Amino acid sequence: MTRTEARDTERRSGLDRFFHISARGSTVGREVRGGLVTFVTMAYIVVLNPIILGGPDTNGTLLGQGRVAAATALVAGVMTLLMGVVGRFPLALAAGLGLNGFIAGLVGAKVVTWPEAMGLVVIEGLVITLLVLTGFRTAVFNAIPLPLKTAISVGIGMFIAFIGLVDGGFVRKQSNAFSTVPVELGVGGTLQGWPIVVFVVGVLLTAVLLGMRVRGAILISIVACTVLAAILEAIFHIGVVGPKNPAGWGNSVPALPSHLFTPPDLGLVGRFSLGGAFAHAGVLAALVIVFSLILSDFFDMMGTIVGVNAQAGLVDERGRLPGIGRALFVDALAAVAGGGASVSSNTAFVESASGVGEGARTGFASIVTGVLLLLSMFFAPLVAAVPSQAASPALVVVGFLMMTRITTIDWKDYGAAIPAFLTIALMPFTYSITNGIGAGFISYVVIKVTQRRAREIHPLLWVVTACFVVYFAIHPIEKLLGVA
Repeated sequence: MTRTEARDTERRSGLDRFFHISARGSTVGREVRGGLVTFVTMAYIVVLNPIILGGPDTNGTLLGQGRVAAATALVAGVMTLLMGVVGRFPLALAAGLGLNGFIAGLVGAKVVTWPEAMGLVVIEGLVITLLVLTGFRTAVFNAIPLPLKTAISVGIGMFIAFIGLVDGGFVRKQSNAFSTVPVELGVGGTLQGWPIVVFVVGVLLTAVLLGMRVRGAILISIVACTVLAAILEAIFHIGVVGPKNPAGWGNSVPALPSHLFTPPDLGLVGRFSLGGAFAHAGVLAALVIVFSLILSDFFDMMGTIVGVNAQAGLVDERGRLPGIGRALFVDALAAVAGGGASVSSNTAFVESASGVGEGARTGFASIVTGVLLLLSMFFAPLVAAVPSQAASPALVVVGFLMMTRITTIDWKDYGAAIPAFLTIALMPFTYSITNGIGAGFISYVVIKVTQRRAREIHPLLWVVTACFVVYFAIHPIEKLLGVA
């Protein structure tokens, strides 16, 4: 062996030891593929977050779509890199969907301005950081019964499969306003347009390649479907989806952009007000908002960690995840960073499961995803060239992979089975991980008490359940306090 080869071997072994690549049954190649797949399936957030945060506040201030896109990619990239180096789990972080919508709703309703809203996000992140440093968040994770942890993983599988079906245009909101059916197949109950063909081909191709045990199955499918989409767009000029074009592409047109490079504008970093919301909206109203943000962010991340890492085989037989404290700490910092950059709270993305489905098992996959997110600041037009119909089939198939853990739940024990069912069902049905976890916790405690098995309930579970009761009853509480 030459001296150069010896140095290369030493570097590889050092990388392997740091990320535990071999110990977790992975390889550098799998980690790179997994990180790339995670990036492709979540890159839409760079385009979508500016749209969600695009409205004016009470002062008429607009954040600016270009600046939001740049800051979204920056914070997501930095925090995903931090997750890779510190947390060492295959988890990518970005502006949380639902949380950004909640913040946009507050601003749209004239409750707070953008700087004030982002200041509340920073406060929420600081509180969660404190909970992590005191060990409370890890203790809550360990207090969750194993059947509920399994149900969280399965529920997230159902949730991301539903996200994939919606993003692919296969399932949509009912177009008939007088119908009692909430969703329907395609457009008006039928499958229309070439984009849906790309989605169906993607699901079948991914399933076939996985069934054949082809390495890189998910990545191959995404690339193939993107190429197919670009060809169809060039021939038929389909365009993006809209009121007059319901069968269009989901998020962007799959065509080679006129320019690949755009310099990022990071002018939003640091533009937040820590105390402004308390003066503008009132102390009680601000505290209620912070409480809602804390509970949602706290359990969204915890649910994603359970689901993704259970799929990766990193959870032990007791349902515990060694090293979870590091991941929770990075997630808490991500909330602070998201508010500080005016892009809303950042949290672990459930789309990370697609990278796990491709073989990712370590933080090295997060390094790959993080670097690509940072590069997307400069190559946003190229990122936007991948339509949702090409990327979302991965979510549907990975949802299936996560569903396979459902067989480990003891369905004969109603004290655990009914809460598990509610956890699984309510995640996709309410489009919220937090709602599913809350329903599972409350029903678990109620059923155990009525079965005279209260001694099986961990003391911390009582505390968390009480918080969830407040969370679900927040509207009447706000009315009672006069802050609604």
